[in-house]
Formats: sequence, structure tokens, C-alpha cells
Amino acid sequence: MSAVTAPRVPRAGRRPGGTARRGRTGGGRALGSLAPTAVLLLGTVYCLLPVAWVVVAATKTNGELFADATFAPSTALWANVAELSAYGDGVFWRWMANTAFYAGLGAALSALLSALTGYTLAKYEFRGRETVFRVLLAGVLVPQIALAVPQYLLLADAGLTDSYWSVLVLSVFSPYGMYLARVYAQAAVPDEVVEAARADGCSEGRIFARIALPMMLPGLVTIFLFQFVAIWNNFLLPFIMLGDDRKFPLTLGIYTLLNQGTSLPALYTLALTGALLSIIPLVALFLTLQRYWRVDLVSGAIKG
Repeated sequence: MSAVTAPRVPRAGRRPGGTARRGRTGGGRALGSLAPTAVLLLGTVYCLLPVAWVVVAATKTNGELFADATFAPSTALWANVAELSAYGDGVFWRWMANTAFYAGLGAALSALLSALTGYTLAKYEFRGRETVFRVLLAGVLVPQIALAVPQYLLLADAGLTDSYWSVLVLSVFSPYGMYLARVYAQAAVPDEVVEAARADGCSEGRIFARIALPMMLPGLVTIFLFQFVAIWNNFLLPFIMLGDDRKFPLTLGIYTLLNQGTSLPALYTLALTGALLSIIPLVALFLTLQRYWRVDLVSGAIKG
């Protein structure tokens, strides 16, 4: 007698032919993963579209700028740069140098002051430490326009208005940078390392300069970049403090070109060309300093 074999039952989720059935869950997951990508792409287009328009507009002559509203580039970029360089005996490059001075020195001093303040708040126990930290947080929330008039009055009493110091001194203090430095010092500088250095006889200044600062370097690069961009793009503070156009930064200088463009439309092209040139240093700085973030991420992965 031959053995009776049970009928072969196909596995759940698979067709009798052996092909897996694609359920609704897989399609839903695919759509769910595409949604964040679509949102990021829309945000990227929203941010880069004005930059693309500035790049295209800077390549056009004044007549083409007002007659042709398309994104088709022209060939007048170098002529516009030459005309901008000749405007006002080269005052644009003076504005560029002023902005580099304000942003470079101001951001460096701000990062150093933030590092010292953040390290102190993170690693030292003293009365009123949390109160100081809360005051810093409150300073982050206060809009700059609310402080503009008091700052002007204080610097006017000190005789510092319409000077380089009026912009530089106020750019050094960054409550947000101090807050970031405190958070980063707590995470990046172990208490055991600080205590071991003290046991070896290191002074507090040496511990900060030789041990804490190198550990905090990736965070300080972030603070430097934030403050550099903030000072580079700052308009309100120079607008209130400065009256001599030879001390203007790029933001205020390009603003004056736009104001004069109402009576001299040819200056609109120069203003757009100046806006394009003002973007290049920021892009170069980000591309140069981004390697510090990569090093930080790799070192964090190794420690983990």
C-alpha cells in the first residue's frame, strides 16, 4: 500500500508559485521614508533658489536685468566685477576687508571667551553658578533690536561710536556661544582628566589651555562658525553705530548701493554682484572647517 501524502500548503505571505506577495506595509514604509526626503529637498530648493537667482543676476547687464526675468545667465559677470571694483575708488573691497576684520577677529575672540566661560560654568563649583547660567539663557532669548538703543547710548558715553571698536566689542559677547561651550565642556572634558591634571601639579590656566581647549576644539569651531556668520550678516549694529562709509561692512555698504539705485538704476547690478561676492568667503570657510566636525564624529564613534 502506498503512503498517503498530505497536500502541500503554501507558506503564509507567499504565492503558490513561490513569489512573495508584497503587502501594504512595505508600500507604506516606502512612502514614509520618501516623505522626509521630499521635505528636505523642498527646503533645499527654498534656500538655494535665491542664491541661484543672485548668481544668474550678477552675470547680466543692467538692461538685461530689468528686461529679462528668466534664469538664463549672461556674460557680463567680469565686467560687473570690474565696475564694482572701480566704484568709489574701490570702496567695495574696503567693505570686504572691514567685514573680514569684524567677523574674523570678533568670532575668534567670541569663541575664546565662550570657551573660558563655558568651561568655568561646567567644571567649577561656586555660589550663583546656576543663576549666571540662567542669565545667559535669558540673554539668548532677548532680541538684538531691544538692546540696540542701550548699547548705542553706552558706547556714545564712552566715545566709541563711529569707530571699529563700536562693532567689534559688541560682537565678542555671545550668550548662545557661552551656552554651547558650557554644554560641550560638560560632555567633552571628563572630570577625571581635570582631577588627574590637578594631582600632577598643573595650574588651572595650564589645564584649560593644554587639556580642555583641545578637547573642546570641535565645539569651538561650531561656535566660531555661528558667530562668524552672525557678524558677517549683521546689519543693525553697524547701521546704528557707524556713520563713515569707509568703516562700513558689506551688509551696510550693499544697502547704500541699493538705496542709491532708486535714482541710479545701474547700481542695482553692482549691488547684486557685491552680494554674490559676499557669499564666497562664507562658503569657503564652511568647506575648510567642516573637517573638524568629521574628526569629532569619528572620535566619538571610536570612544563609543
